[in-house]
Amino acid sequence: MSLAKSESRRNFLGIGVAGGLALLNNSNAVAAIEGQHRDRPGRAKNVLVILEQGGMSHTDTWDPKPDTLVQQLSPYKPISTNVPGIQFTELLPHTSRIADKLSVIRSMHHTTGVTNGHPKRTQYTLSGHVPGGALEMPDIGSVVAHRIGSKCNYLPPYIMAPGNSEQAKESRLGFMPFDAKVFKTGGRDLSQSGWKVPGLGLNKAIGESRFLKRLDLLSNLDVGLPNNRSDEAAGWVKAIEQAEEGLLNPKTKTAFDLEQESDKLRDDYGRGHRGQCYLLGRRLIEQDVRFVTIDVREPLTEKTPGGTNLNWDHHDFIYAKGTCNLPGAGGGGRGRYGIGTWWMMGSVDQAFAALINDMDNRGLLEDTLVCFVTEFGRTPKLNKAQGRDHWSRAYSIVMAGAGVPGGQVIGATDQQGAFVTERPYTPDDYAATVYKKLGLNLEKTLRAPDGRPILLAANGAPIKEVF
Repeated sequence: MSLAKSESRRNFLGIGVAGGLALLNNSNAVAAIEGQHRDRPGRAKNVLVILEQGGMSHTDTWDPKPDTLVQQLSPYKPISTNVPGIQFTELLPHTSRIADKLSVIRSMHHTTGVTNGHPKRTQYTLSGHVPGGALEMPDIGSVVAHRIGSKCNYLPPYIMAPGNSEQAKESRLGFMPFDAKVFKTGGRDLSQSGWKVPGLGLNKAIGESRFLKRLDLLSNLDVGLPNNRSDEAAGWVKAIEQAEEGLLNPKTKTAFDLEQESDKLRDDYGRGHRGQCYLLGRRLIEQDVRFVTIDVREPLTEKTPGGTNLNWDHHDFIYAKGTCNLPGAGGGGRGRYGIGTWWMMGSVDQAFAALINDMDNRGLLEDTLVCFVTEFGRTPKLNKAQGRDHWSRAYSIVMAGAGVPGGQVIGATDQQGAFVTERPYTPDDYAATVYKKLGLNLEKTLRAPDGRPILLAANGAPIKEVF
């Protein structure tokens, strides 16, 4: 297909895709990069990121501190895992039984005040670069989409599901071409029967036959190529080809159809929104989508009165048995439920354990890097409203799959969980780790619009213990 012929289809394709099915998948570099990084042990083919936004309390989950000051103590006791010597808290009973498949990094931290709030900190997590510089940096997923594309020709290479919670808007394309932009599925509650991603099908008023005839007619018309931007033109060509495939391939619709899964498996993940989002992440990875981010919080329903923002920002009454909006709440944590409720750690524990077991059983863990991340931790000290505030000096993330050694804890924090004491790592290091697991050359630079070379993870180095 000629460049001009393909580019001439650009304007027409919008007719069939409501909201622009992210048209994603550039890659002059696909063959070269994939050829470089396949067949190396421990390398990832795909990446699945579980982004639990709001700042999950590390001392109540992955990094228990039973010997801290009494006034700071979590009511949730340490429990043994299936790995001798490793403990989580009792909020993770299911996950404790798969600890042999996990690397828990307890020494994550950052010290810049720029990223002590949710928006900037989420950008930092998604990009691996401290935000606020002269150049807006793209998401890790957008870089991956641009550099190595995807083997799935009917879906975008970078998908966020559902991509509509509070901080999902902090995703950034930066200086990447449009074909690397994240595609967000939307969906308030994926547990609802019949949930679908809107706008995936061909416009019924046109029909496939008429669509193909118009494509053939328009293929001979020149609607204008980007001037002097060969990379941009090539990206449009690839995007148009994928849009055609996405509109006509029946797999596009079934890709997101959770009703294709067995009732038992859906029950295993948990029938709430969070469990079904995690399950969708596995479905997309199974179809070879290169980079998937699950950005999830349980929605407000009749089962969660007062639960208007069920993320991890527990400034008020973190140990409430239901809503945190209790007398004396300062307001910062209103809309939450207590960390020990089903809508918070109960659903996370079940869904994450089910995800890891399911992926392992299907052989997907062998070449999929799974990352469980949050933007920061919570203060070791309880505040006046019996909540925990933002804390970026120490927190935990988890990795599994793609050669990550299981059954290990990386790094350590002090007795209160306040500061890192061993092997400190940052989001820059996390980004470098993801890139290296995918086989990307960290020394091969990206190019800013002005031609300036940009390193993938300029201030980071791969976390050596996961290789």
